Amino acid sequence: MDTNKDKAGNTATDKTTKTGTTASTVSGKSLANSSAESASDNDNNNMKKESSSTAKKTGSDQSSDSDKESSTASHSEKPSETEKDGPLFKFFTDSLKDIYFAEKHILEALPKMQKAATTSELQEAFEDHYLQTQKQVSRLEKVFKLIGEEAEGKKCEAIIGIVKEGETCIKDTEEGSMTRDAGLIIAAQKVEHYEIASYGGLAALAETLGLYDASDLLHTTLEEEEQTDLDLTDIAESFINFAAKQDDEDDDDYDDEDYEDEDYDEEDGYENHGYNRGRTSYR
Repeated sequence: MDTNKDKAGNTATDKTTKTGTTASTVSGKSLANSSAESASDNDNNNMKKESSSTAKKTGSDQSSDSDKESSTASHSEKPSETEKDGPLFKFFTDSLKDIYFAEKHILEALPKMQKAATTSELQEAFEDHYLQTQKQVSRLEKVFKLIGEEAEGKKCEAIIGIVKEGETCIKDTEEGSMTRDAGLIIAAQKVEHYEIASYGGLAALAETLGLYDASDLLHTTLEEEEQTDLDLTDIAESFINFAAKQDDEDDDDYDDEDYEDEDYDEEDGYENHGYNRGRTSYR
């Protein structure tokens, strides 16, 4: 009987121990689950915060973009009738018409200059500038549209005179010579310098008048004209000017070789050919 009681007691103790162990295990799992859930909640909270921060940032960016668009839109506004009546705006418009006429006149002159050029490098430079000038004319038409004015030209005596100088250079230089190319480059750079002065002044006036989009377009053309001027200088200084100097030396050699007085005889001098060397006769 005692033995049975002891077995029963041991069994009860084992069950109690197992139960305690199981309870402890369950409790541990519960704590682990609780910690996992807590971590998950923290992650969710962090994601919500990040999402909220991103949303705020996006909203801020959108607001900034909206401000930029609003700013751009305000830049695109056409001048009021009161502003158009002002003397500065009238001067600006007249100057636009002046350079518009000039660009179209240059388009007529460039093919002639290209045809007259000796070297392929200068011919290509004139061709490139012709294509660029076409774009510049279109850009000027956009400027006219931005300020609510009709695109039209006003006779520009300055560019007419500069282009005429280029035509004179072609007439005064020998075809196929490097001297002609040197002269054409100078003539073309005179055109460029007139354009640079015009576009620089117009861009500054447009900004003063609050015509910022127009000013940007004019600045773009200004930069193109400055680059063209530099390109022409590079062509001249890289080889054309030196080759033109060779033209002079070749001419000197030609003159020395070509000059032979057929009437002069080394033995008789000029006396037997109707000349009296060293004397002047007025009869």
